[in-house]
Amino acid sequence: MTRKVAAYYQKVLTELGSDSTILDLADLDPGFAERALYHNSGKDEHFNSFVQQVAEHQKFVFVLPEYNGSYPGILKTFIDGLPYPNALTHKKAALVGISANMQGAGIALSHLNDVFSYLGMHTLALRVKLGQIKTYFKEERFTNDLYSELIEMQARQLIEF
Repeated sequence: MTRKVAAYYQKVLTELGSDSTILDLADLDPGFAERALYHNSGKDEHFNSFVQQVAEHQKFVFVLPEYNGSYPGILKTFIDGLPYPNALTHKKAALVGISANMQGAGIALSHLNDVFSYLGMHTLALRVKLGQIKTYFKEERFTNDLYSELIEMQARQLIEF
């Protein structure tokens, strides 16, 4: 669902005249943490290509699935592998949470916002929380008009941010 929502968001950005790229952490090689972090920092070419994409962009949309009341560990590990302390400093982010429950990953968005604040990244105030995602996202579109409106509103804000 995360990938589908990210593709939907990308479509909205395109319609608003903004180019974008999807950086899907599912495309990371298994075991990347052992090969690319800490004493192996900078040594894994596949991971380095992800780091390079982060370095080349100034604005990001994070589509977060709720996982154990927060965000997935792979995202935390990915952030840990970025050059510290400046990889995200002064960059800008929009946060979108998705969950099967009613909450829309609100706590996950709060946790990630705290991490980004620590790293000096600026986040939009509008955090989109998409609860009951399997009910309200069908055939590559939202069946809940409010969700579509929130995504478009946030995308416009991100472009102007």
